[in-house]
Amino acid sequence: MILWVFNFYGGQAESKPLPKGKTAVAVLKTNRGEISMLLSNRTPIHRDNFIKLARTGFYEGILFHRVIPGFVIQAGDPETKEARPGVVYGSEDVGYRLNPEIMDGLYHIRGMVGAAREGDAENPERLSSGSHFYIVVGYGKEADETMVQKMEQKLTGPMDSVIRKSYLEMGGAPHLDGHYTLFGYVFKGMEVVDAIAAETTGEGDRPLQDIQIVSVKIKKIKNKKLKELCYPELKNF
Repeated sequence: MILWVFNFYGGQAESKPLPKGKTAVAVLKTNRGEISMLLSNRTPIHRDNFIKLARTGFYEGILFHRVIPGFVIQAGDPETKEARPGVVYGSEDVGYRLNPEIMDGLYHIRGMVGAAREGDAENPERLSSGSHFYIVVGYGKEADETMVQKMEQKLTGPMDSVIRKSYLEMGGAPHLDGHYTLFGYVFKGMEVVDAIAAETTGEGDRPLQDIQIVSVKIKKIKNKKLKELCYPELKNF
């Protein structure tokens, strides 16, 4: 599955550990409302890269250029800061790729945040885009039992019962499991994500009305608060 990312260049973001016992939170202010997401400590390369880009203002003014109901919403193309009507975006990037951090126990359930990349044919190492990310919408496109069983066969074994229940009841994108790096989770503002996913789109799945990221603020919380913010299926987050 290619998530509309091209024109990559060499490079690697530095990874600096957060203070012990802390987890980073990114608050995206959009022209449709706020989206708050946890950044996983299990994927420090992607976590720290996102923090770096947020703090330098990279995402300010960028659009959610690709929206597919029941699947994902995607952003990260710097060309969209000066977007023109009717133009299909998604081909530009920050200019480097990230080593993959595809972790057991992280699944494409509703609300998860992943790094887009080129497909395996062009990118067998599964290197991630340096800036493109997507949020799994899930709701409205439930995964059936057959799909879940097929994914279990391709992965390491049976899914946790809570993960399975989430897929069957809330949907998601299980066909991406084990192929893309997941590095975040939306714990507040999924109603905003749903509203963005419901926008009328044109060519290239671009919303007809621009949906802009106004700002991204980074906060830190104590790890003990994760139990208050996460659903049970995120015990491996």
